[in-house]
Amino acid sequence: MPNIKSAKKRVIVNKTRAARNKSRNTALKTAIKKANAAANAQSPETEALVRAAIKKVDQAAAKGLIHKNNAAHKKSALAQLVK
Repeated sequence: MPNIKSAKKRVIVNKTRAARNKSRNTALKTAIKKANAAANAQSPETEALVRAAIKKVDQAAAKGLIHKNNAAHKKSALAQLVK
């Protein structure tokens, strides 16, 4: 455990941010999995789920959760599901 006040604060801030990042990452993965499952089942709501997943990917890239090239790769793969 740190002794310096600023180091103590960093521990708290890092823990908070890690929890937030984990939540966002989980939501992103869930959205992608739902879109993939709908596409495999040829569900009528596939397009809506893919659109929602692409939005989550964009948000993750904007927040720095994933790299922009990784986001582009994921969006491309999702777009292929709709074709």
